Amino acid sequence: MSRAAISSAGSIPGDPPGGRRALAVWGIGVSVYFVAVIFRTSLGVAGLDAADRFHVGASALSTFSILQLLVYAGMQIPVGLLVDRLGTKKVLAIGTLLFTAGQVGFALSASYGTALASRALLGCGDAMTFISVLRLGSRWFPARRGPLVAQFAGLVGMAGNLVSTLMLARLLHGVGWTAAFAGSSVAGAVVLVLVLLFLKDHPEGHEPEPFPHQGAAYVRRQIAASWREPGTRLGLWVHFTTQFPAMVFLLLWGLPFLVEAQGLSRGTAGELLTLVVLSNMVVGLVYGQIVARHHRARLPLALGTVLATAAVWAATLVYPGEHAPMWLLIVLCSVLGACGPASMLGFDFARPANPPERQGTASGITNMGGFVASMTTLLAVGVLLDVTGDDYRIAFSFVFLLQALGLTQILRLRGRAARRERERLVASRVETVHVPA
Repeated sequence: MSRAAISSAGSIPGDPPGGRRALAVWGIGVSVYFVAVIFRTSLGVAGLDAADRFHVGASALSTFSILQLLVYAGMQIPVGLLVDRLGTKKVLAIGTLLFTAGQVGFALSASYGTALASRALLGCGDAMTFISVLRLGSRWFPARRGPLVAQFAGLVGMAGNLVSTLMLARLLHGVGWTAAFAGSSVAGAVVLVLVLLFLKDHPEGHEPEPFPHQGAAYVRRQIAASWREPGTRLGLWVHFTTQFPAMVFLLLWGLPFLVEAQGLSRGTAGELLTLVVLSNMVVGLVYGQIVARHHRARLPLALGTVLATAAVWAATLVYPGEHAPMWLLIVLCSVLGACGPASMLGFDFARPANPPERQGTASGITNMGGFVASMTTLLAVGVLLDVTGDDYRIAFSFVFLLQALGLTQILRLRGRAARRERERLVASRVETVHVPA
């Protein structure tokens, strides 16, 4: 079979078939990610309540999210290795059990220390979800669907953020802290049952080739081989630079910024946080379609998102009035909504740079980027707020520092990654040109 025939058929040899069965199985995986995001972002709408409940200031409050993200980021490479070795079902089941236990523990916590431990446990389980969902998509859908499937996964995650912003906030102020967080943990138990009963790692006839696992040597080889690929490193820095402004805003500091610095009511601030999520969902669909059709659009979309985010943040922070006008805050939240979809583009650089047996490890390396940046910014904003007497303009200016660092690395790596990707494409054409009919 010629390469032309392969292209006209719309698939390549060994590609999974996709279809309704794939959607059903993948749906179970993304439902786990959906619940994990609800739990992860629940503190974003409960930040002020947590400060009152545990009698802590800005720095201590930021420690909740920092610890959660520290665990999440630190787990990414180990989780990638686990997914490559154990498969999706086992890792998702373990992750669901852990993040559900963390949510229950947070609901019952009466002290700051216990609550911290619960968020760490939640972060550990949460860390096991997204990479597993990416791996599940690559095992069940054709490779050409990769960018769109990844963006849809991110879209479902933002739907979880929306549920957290709208429903959990109302529950929190309606039934109280313990009932709201404990009640939400039921969703974790439900998806755990679905995973155990119905999830499958891959369709029949598409089992991955056996790959030798030799302890520490295997781990070192996987990490080193993934890291050597410029596409993996470029993916990490794209994720680093694009994700964190919106993550920091939604996860913790958005609500205090809008209420305390901009003088809005909690209700209005919540609507603006919802706008970030809705914008994310719309932009995710657009970015997924664009990249699926025009692969070269990845880098322009990522760079454009970073520059737009920096521009609108600068306009908001330097606005001469005491408060930024509502129209500017609406623009800010709309642009922040593009950060999540742009961060997904990082995986579109790492995916073609690595063979199937390294996809989990490469995704783990890439996924570390945005969460390391988010963790760093969460801490810096909290410390700067305490030092400056709650001067949000100075505190949020830290965003520009990390954006500058990330842009420098993206521009440094883009040429090498593009050359390496072209070399792989040429090699794959040579290998498939004489595939038997």
